[in-house]
Amino acid sequence: MENNLSVKQMSLQEKFTDLSLKQSKLAILPNLNFADNTSFNSGRRQNPTNFTLITQSSITTGMQLQSSADIFNWFSKKNTIAANEWEMQAAKANTDKLKNDIALAVANFYLQVLLAKEQENITTVQLQQSQAQLSNTRKMVDAGALPELNAAELEAQVARDSANVIAAAGNITTAILNLKAYMSIPADQPFDIESPTVDKIPVDPIADLQPDAVYASALANLPQQRYNGFKLKAAAKNAQVSKAAMYPTIAGFGGLNTNYISIVSGNIKTDPFFKQLNTNFSQSVGININVPIFNGGSAKTNYKRSLLTINNLELQKEIDNQKIKQDIYGAYNNALVALEKFNAGKKTLDASERTYNFAKKRYDVGMLATFELITNQNNLLRAKLEYVLNQFDYVFKMKVLEFYKGQGLKL
Repeated sequence: MENNLSVKQMSLQEKFTDLSLKQSKLAILPNLNFADNTSFNSGRRQNPTNFTLITQSSITTGMQLQSSADIFNWFSKKNTIAANEWEMQAAKANTDKLKNDIALAVANFYLQVLLAKEQENITTVQLQQSQAQLSNTRKMVDAGALPELNAAELEAQVARDSANVIAAAGNITTAILNLKAYMSIPADQPFDIESPTVDKIPVDPIADLQPDAVYASALANLPQQRYNGFKLKAAAKNAQVSKAAMYPTIAGFGGLNTNYISIVSGNIKTDPFFKQLNTNFSQSVGININVPIFNGGSAKTNYKRSLLTINNLELQKEIDNQKIKQDIYGAYNNALVALEKFNAGKKTLDASERTYNFAKKRYDVGMLATFELITNQNNLLRAKLEYVLNQFDYVFKMKVLEFYKGQGLKL
């Protein structure tokens, strides 16, 4: 999570919404602005200090300090703050959703690495067995007790087993590269994982993960569902803001004003700067009432748009709820199938081990051909690989159900 670029991007979106929230809170305060207008003037015009007509060139300065504050605006700013607070919660939930998606993908790739390593171990043991059989058979062939065909068949088997080991090692590298990519770790950076046996990975009993209970928990806990809820609440507040724009608003205002003039041509004398500012000082205070009558229907249209936005978000929430329900029931069914395959694979593996052991004993006393021994050995290899594949598949399917239940990921 610390390295992932998508998470960093989503964190920036959180900061954007946080800025909007802070700005909306500051917007309830009165505004205050100072203005200064200084100009050089020539030709006939009015003296801004005594309103007489003059023709001399002059420099004039006018200064204003003005403030205004809303008195009543149908809670527009209050609802804007509330909407931005819900948007902030939605942004956080969206980040949580992204983190969950990444965590689930990382868990999957982590299990893929474990599976690849387990497959490498199995193929390595198979290769060692084939090499030992070839060594013993070669001695018997050299002694004339067995034909050369036996050794040739085992040499071919050793070659196939060596290729399987190489392929398994390549699968480990690929799985680690995929894992590093999701963790934003450079491809050339040395990296490995802890490799506990799959039996050590905690898995909840499937009886505790019934789909109806998981779905109820998902609606309350999953970030996507929380995100939809927050967006709906924000949209409802924004609709109230849009509605307020159709009604009159009342604001208070006040201002301080003063002027100064300096004649730069002729022999006319003017009062000193600060004296003029004091003499020309004026104040104003008042009430502003703004009544929207007709503005091209923009306020009413915006309000209708906000209602459509609410309807759209309600539909999206229902769509997401239906999808998560379908996903959960599908995940439960997949977990059941994976469990049955895992149990069936265990029986197949046990049977294959017994068959191979019997075949090995018969081969050692010369009662079984090399080809038949190799066939049983390959059957055992396939059973082992299928067993660990089913085991990891079952674990991941269960982790998906635990994830939907809101328990996080325990590996």
